[in-house]
Amino acid sequence: MSEARQEAGPLTGQKWKKPPFIASPWLRYGLLIAVVIYLYWTFNTLPFNWDRIAEGLPRAARIFGGAFPPSFERGELMWTGFKESFQIAFLATLLGVFLSIPIALMAAKNLAPMPIYLLGRGIIILSRSFHPVIVAILFVAAVGFGPLAGILTLTLYSIGFVAKLLAEKVEEIDWGQMEAMRAAGAGFFKTLIYGVFPQILPRQIGLSMYQLDSNLRASAVVGIVGAGGIGSTLMNAFGRYDYDFAFAILILIVGVILVSEGISGWVRKKIW
Repeated sequence: MSEARQEAGPLTGQKWKKPPFIASPWLRYGLLIAVVIYLYWTFNTLPFNWDRIAEGLPRAARIFGGAFPPSFERGELMWTGFKESFQIAFLATLLGVFLSIPIALMAAKNLAPMPIYLLGRGIIILSRSFHPVIVAILFVAAVGFGPLAGILTLTLYSIGFVAKLLAEKVEEIDWGQMEAMRAAGAGFFKTLIYGVFPQILPRQIGLSMYQLDSNLRASAVVGIVGAGGIGSTLMNAFGRYDYDFAFAILILIVGVILVSEGISGWVRKKIW
């Protein structure tokens, strides 16, 4: 009946309209009213101190005013912080990707038995449960300030992302190749090396490039809480009220991320 109406629409002059996501108008408008009521309740119950916000606007103007023009006079200090951030991100990506491969195989339902599958999924869920800043605070408390805390934080962060997507790719492989190799007498490890890894290699390379790009951004964030890198340099600049130097560091971070994003996108395009 609906197809007949769609076909008769142009003949009768009626325009076809896409059906709404929620068919019931009572439910649709009821949800809309509930969202409006919730937003009104939220803004009226959260402790916004509007007087303090008004007092902070002139302070923010002084900060932004002191940031211009940016100062690149201490370029050596800036370069040292960036170099440390790159080293942290690169080492964390290598460790994270290396550890993600066996965890992804454990978390693939079509390869691992149920107990191993649950263990692999549990590791992925645990590594994805906390923001890198929270993990960095814990590692800083455990191993002290410096790049080691940053490497451990971003390694855990990399495992959560890479292992999850790689496990999904393993579950999508062509199982015919696996059955053919098993029929030819290949063992489990040979089946992995020659049947699974060639199918997931392009995704693995793409994920590794993306994770390196992501770790470069995250290294600046975790450094603010003492995990080394350019983030620590940025935090020290704000602590000394060197807003012009801090703004120069922000420009450097944005420039590096733009370059890494372009390189990562180019590599992924070539792979796919």
